[in-house]
Amino acid sequence: MKHGNKHSSYRIDHATVQRIMDAADIVDVVSDFVHLKRSGANYKGLCPFHNDRTPSFHVSKAKNLCKCFSCGKGGNPVGFIMEHEQMSYHEALRYLAKKYNIEIAEREMTDEEREQESERESMLAINEFALNHFENNLTETQDGRDIGLTYFRERGLSDATIKKFRLGYSLEQSDALHKAATGQGYNDKYLFATGLCGKSENGRVYDRYKGRVIFPIFGTSGRPIAYGGRTLSSRKDVAKYVNSPESIIYHKSNVLYGLYQAKNAISRQDKCILVEGYMDVISMFQSGIENVVASSGTSLTEGQIRLIHRFTSNVTVIYDGDEAGIKASLRGIDMLLAEGLNIKVLLLPDGEDPDSFARSHTAEELAEYISQNETDFIRFKTAIMLKGAENDPQKRAEAIKAIMQSVAKIPDEITRHVYVQECSSLLNVTEQKLMSHMEVARTKYVEDKANEQRKEKARESIKDIDNKPDNNAPVLSTQQPDSIEENDKQFTAYAAYMKTYESEVVRYVVRYGVMDFCNEIDENGQQYPIKVIDYILRELNVDNITFTNSVYQRMLNEANTLYQENWHNDFAKHNETLIQQRQQAIADGIEEIRRTANDLSSITAKEQALIERVDKEYYDNIIEFNCQYIAKFMMYSQDDQVRTIATDMNIEKHELSKVHTKYAKIETEIDRLTELIPRAITELKDAIIGCEIKAIQQEISNLSSSPNADIERIMELMARQTELNEIKKQLAKVIGDRIITPRK
Repeated sequence: MKHGNKHSSYRIDHATVQRIMDAADIVDVVSDFVHLKRSGANYKGLCPFHNDRTPSFHVSKAKNLCKCFSCGKGGNPVGFIMEHEQMSYHEALRYLAKKYNIEIAEREMTDEEREQESERESMLAINEFALNHFENNLTETQDGRDIGLTYFRERGLSDATIKKFRLGYSLEQSDALHKAATGQGYNDKYLFATGLCGKSENGRVYDRYKGRVIFPIFGTSGRPIAYGGRTLSSRKDVAKYVNSPESIIYHKSNVLYGLYQAKNAISRQDKCILVEGYMDVISMFQSGIENVVASSGTSLTEGQIRLIHRFTSNVTVIYDGDEAGIKASLRGIDMLLAEGLNIKVLLLPDGEDPDSFARSHTAEELAEYISQNETDFIRFKTAIMLKGAENDPQKRAEAIKAIMQSVAKIPDEITRHVYVQECSSLLNVTEQKLMSHMEVARTKYVEDKANEQRKEKARESIKDIDNKPDNNAPVLSTQQPDSIEENDKQFTAYAAYMKTYESEVVRYVVRYGVMDFCNEIDENGQQYPIKVIDYILRELNVDNITFTNSVYQRMLNEANTLYQENWHNDFAKHNETLIQQRQQAIADGIEEIRRTANDLSSITAKEQALIERVDKEYYDNIIEFNCQYIAKFMMYSQDDQVRTIATDMNIEKHELSKVHTKYAKIETEIDRLTELIPRAITELKDAIIGCEIKAIQQEISNLSSSPNADIERIMELMARQTELNEIKKQLAKVIGDRIITPRK
């Protein structure tokens, strides 16, 4: 039986992963979801992972990495897609392969890998199946053409628009989808989990959307995550719309209908138009207004607002003439203001909604109407709230307070002050009086937000308290612990202490592992170069050192496997390409020199300079390839911890200014590797010895205080302590005549 994933028996091979890595551009990938602006050599945008009002999300094209220096989230293209779209590792790879038209070569999975397949991936796969099923029903079945397609065409939709939004039809037959899906081996569990099918009290399975036209709802990556189904029946006991239930792939409060189709236009025009329903979006899109999304009939949520803010700070909300509906929606606009967005409101003529208005006007007429009639929100709310309150002082006072409460939510102080000035003129109330009301409302709003944040932090603290490591605990004792729990506690404390030293050694492996480090002399006196990873592994093996932190040991093992199994072939292919490029560059350069030079001596000098320049580019490229090789693959590791740590090891918040790089040769870490790596290994060994010395001292103290002290054991321990202190002195000379002692 299928679990809902047609790829469930296969994994993407190493060569394909490398092609994806080479093709995926972090700026291109992030720009699909976040509006980026250039900032020096890098790019900035609002972080898509937390409520970010000022751009703290940095994207480095050179490093092919992104990072929020506020919440800490980011990574390479795969890591970003995994986090943003909540995809599995292999889902994210397939997403990028599709984006860059890379054909996927796969290998058969192991049993262990099959067990790790995610429920989420299965649900997304079955939604893909359902999408194709509904589309096929619409155009390839008689009922679909007669009922569903006829309905969409009566609503004025073209075939191109129907295809763009991938509209469909669910047959009137009660279990058509269920039969089709199970016939292809898909699991009932995921048909029910996605809400595509349901089960009655008597155990009968049925299709949720039977007899309805289908509006697929896509995530920002373009995969179907939910569906809306509209009945074409006139029966009053049948719900007009049926929507997918909440699930691990669909949280309606974080989804906007049409955003996948609109996101490029929103970024390009730096403006989002917000409407209410499916057909409002589709009709406006067809009429040429493509930067339009809908809240799909739900009250606007903070998640949806943050989604808009990723792409633009400018929002126009379109209302029809229903005054009661407008007043009910004002809270949502207050939330938009609180997010720091610039809000305008457009009121359509009586009897019109965005769908009907778009269908009855050309694209030019629609664009002109929007530009000429959209109104600043505060001015709009003032008119709405004061309507009917002209002769009622109490209603007028309540309206003024409500307007000031909206102004109070605007995060920018200058903008708040400007609105107070404008409202003073509109409301005929002194600016001082309005400012007083606004400041009171602002204080309450800020306090309420702070209280909610404190409550949220308290809830998170309660969740995390059991997992918090004790970084100040003592090191492992040489004595047998009294219990398993005591042993676990000691080991956790020891691992926490050793983390600094182990992570530094691993960082050198990740960043420089296959770079040439030094020459080794064999028994015949011949010299040959060894890599950074060779040197580090030999130094660790000499003293039989393994890391106490399992993730660092996994990273070391993964780096060594990558070096032993893949690097030589990958380097040979890369070098072959570089040699061809070098030869072509020299040939082209010589041809140009001989065509333009005036005399033989000039030709000779220029050709020599050309060869030197091309050779430098060749060797620089070799160094860059080796410098990035392990890091590049580790940052694409399917091990979440390995991928996160490797990414952090390669992201730097600061870069040297052009003043420094222009006028001086700055000594880099690469220039000092022969000094820094031995020091890091020595400090690791020194820390291990320091911990053992401390444990010996503790045991000697415990034995000495006993009335029946084991003198022989004490003498053994003292001898060992003397031996370790001597080793520690030797290590101190390597470190730099300073003794490293365990941190208290």
